[in-house]
Amino acid sequence: MRNCEHTIKKTYYFEGKGLHTGTYAHMKLKPAPAGSGIKFRRVDLPGKPVIDAIADNVSNTARSTTISRKETVAVTIEHITSCLFGLGVDNAVIELDNIEVPILDGSARYYVDAIMKDGLVNQGVTRRFLELTEPVEVEDSLSGSWIKVEPAAAPSIDLTVDFGSRIIGVQNVHWDPGVDYASEIGPSRTFCFFHEIEYLFRNNLIKGGDLDNAIVIVEQEATDEQLKWVSQVFGLPDLHVTDDGYLNNLKLNFPDECGRHKLLDLIGDISLVGGYLNAHVTAFKPGHALNTRLAKILRSKIK
Repeated sequence: MRNCEHTIKKTYYFEGKGLHTGTYAHMKLKPAPAGSGIKFRRVDLPGKPVIDAIADNVSNTARSTTISRKETVAVTIEHITSCLFGLGVDNAVIELDNIEVPILDGSARYYVDAIMKDGLVNQGVTRRFLELTEPVEVEDSLSGSWIKVEPAAAPSIDLTVDFGSRIIGVQNVHWDPGVDYASEIGPSRTFCFFHEIEYLFRNNLIKGGDLDNAIVIVEQEATDEQLKWVSQVFGLPDLHVTDDGYLNNLKLNFPDECGRHKLLDLIGDISLVGGYLNAHVTAFKPGHALNTRLAKILRSKIK
């Protein structure tokens, strides 16, 4: 893990629809001065207001992480914050001209590929690692999910995914500074279960979802009527279920891609502590609500 703060070398441009709102946004990822952290700027709003990417500003965790400051909102920030943390970027500004970060292919791949071509800028300022004095644990008694954080010499995460799924089974994944985030974590795409789609759509989520930005797992047998409804609502023709339980002819980037994507999400959410935390994180079935609740508690203890 680098001991100095870093930023990116130049401005990178991305555009596309948001996963949940379906709104189209143009996004710029820009270098920032040492000590400034990660910030989102809404350039479409009067005064171009800024939101710090910290847990104090988390305002919604319904299937993604949203931060806000007064009336300024940025939705689904976790993939870009995960990428920046995973690559060792301390300072950057993300400019948006709409409410939601583009989902692209549902992973952090495009961000990683852009940044890695040029490398990072050493800003000559010593990185301040955040330290804990005692373990911290959070849990969700309804889902059985929990996360435990223990003081350590360097950041690391062990994560287990277990949805009781016959398709993906139990997946165990790991990250530490010796793991190449760019190739091992960044390309992992978001996912959902087919039987969740109607509920999510009717609750104003996944309006920008399609088979180019999400893995769809068909845990229960899908009827012709269900396939037809999904096809019509999302404009996805020729839907079918493969023998291994995925919608259409999907090729996984990794056998445990779902677990790796949950790790990607957790890295992005924990980065909202506001820096690099010297701690070992053990997580069982984590989600955005639990991740960000933990990040808020950690910030209060570190303060």
